[in-house]
Amino acid sequence: MPKAALFIAISTLLRKEMSRIFRIWSQTLLPPAITMSLYYLIFGAFIGSRVGEVGGVSYIQFIVPGLVMTSAIMSAFTNTASVLFSAKFMKSIEELLVSPMPPWAIVTGFVAAGALRGLIVGIIGLAISLFFTDITVAHWGAVFFFILLSSIAFSLAGFFNGLFAKNFDGISIIPTFVLTPLTYLGGVFYSIDALPPFWQALSKLNPILYLVNGFRYGFTGHSDVSLVMSATILILMTTTLATVVLILFRRGYGLRN
Repeated sequence: MPKAALFIAISTLLRKEMSRIFRIWSQTLLPPAITMSLYYLIFGAFIGSRVGEVGGVSYIQFIVPGLVMTSAIMSAFTNTASVLFSAKFMKSIEELLVSPMPPWAIVTGFVAAGALRGLIVGIIGLAISLFFTDITVAHWGAVFFFILLSSIAFSLAGFFNGLFAKNFDGISIIPTFVLTPLTYLGGVFYSIDALPPFWQALSKLNPILYLVNGFRYGFTGHSDVSLVMSATILILMTTTLATVVLILFRRGYGLRN
């Protein structure tokens, strides 16, 4: 397939998905915005004023990066998982499978749309936070690196979930029983330095902890864990998921009877 045709095919798939995201904005963009607003109001303004400083910043400034990262990765995951499963359920994925598009191009279109939805939700979350506190950025590079690669990684994870899902319940099990507990225990609302040694060691097994802390470092210049380790874990997670997803998609796993 010529490069020009490949570009048109991927951009068309991406434009179709972005059009869907904005057309049903009340389902894709509004819910995380309302959730983050409530968190800022309750934990930032009401409770945070009594907590004091955490990591050298006010409590609400401490939780903003974690809430933004959590909303972005959950949106990226949910988007790709639900879109791929819907395409399987409606049999529209078969039109793509018989098209001249190579498997990597189809995966790129779906994953890019999920990652963009995550980034848009993250930008909305940051914009809302300005109504509650002042946000300063210490390291722009860390901010862009962690939010962009995390959105891609969880968009790939959503694609992986969508391949395995056999019904609509199958695309809600992992967000409900895996992602949500991991995000709440990933240092979004607290510093792991305040935990006993056993719980600190247990928390360091949670990969989301490294994403949240790396992103928070971009704003506050402070991280509870090594920034190099955080970046390494995120790169390994993204490359592993991309490799596995591409192999499974090429083999037609979960797509063909």
